Amino acid sequence: MKKGRLEAFSDGVLAIVVTIMVLELKPPHEPTLSALLTLTPIFISYVLSFVFVGIYWNNHHHLFQAVTVVNGRVLWANLHLLFWLSLIPFVAGWMGETGFGPLPLALYGVILLASAAAYFVLVRSLLALHADDSTLAVAVGNDGKGKISLVIYTIAILVALFMPWAAFALYVVVAAIWLIPDQRIEKRLK
Repeated sequence: MKKGRLEAFSDGVLAIVVTIMVLELKPPHEPTLSALLTLTPIFISYVLSFVFVGIYWNNHHHLFQAVTVVNGRVLWANLHLLFWLSLIPFVAGWMGETGFGPLPLALYGVILLASAAAYFVLVRSLLALHADDSTLAVAVGNDGKGKISLVIYTIAILVALFMPWAAFALYVVVAAIWLIPDQRIEKRLK
């Protein structure tokens, strides 16, 4: 089975996710800076969420550069990832609207953790289709960034209930870890 349709569908879903997020940014009714400043938590939530969706899109793209075939299991694993990513606009909106309240912040972390776990499942599904010496298998290796991200998300979810800003900082740390695209696949493809 060729991978092109999966990539196109994923790109479309992620474009819709970003569109939904930006449509949640409602302009203030008053033409004042103070009215605009009241939207700061919503805007910060949008920016962080946009970065996370961008990170997933970027890494998904890099991952599929090294993929030669897909099967039904990979299609379902990809849909699993897209499901969790499609929930980001909801939790991001709730988090921003509540000024980073503990429960919305924890649920945001749950969605990020579930997205990371789904990406891990997608990678493992792809690895099962490719030889141990394939470009994909060699490039992915042991995926240290992926594993540390899961640990940080888990800690952040627990911390969110008691120290919301510390949890937010942990989410930013994970985003910072992934801002530089995974170079392992690009290096291997060269």
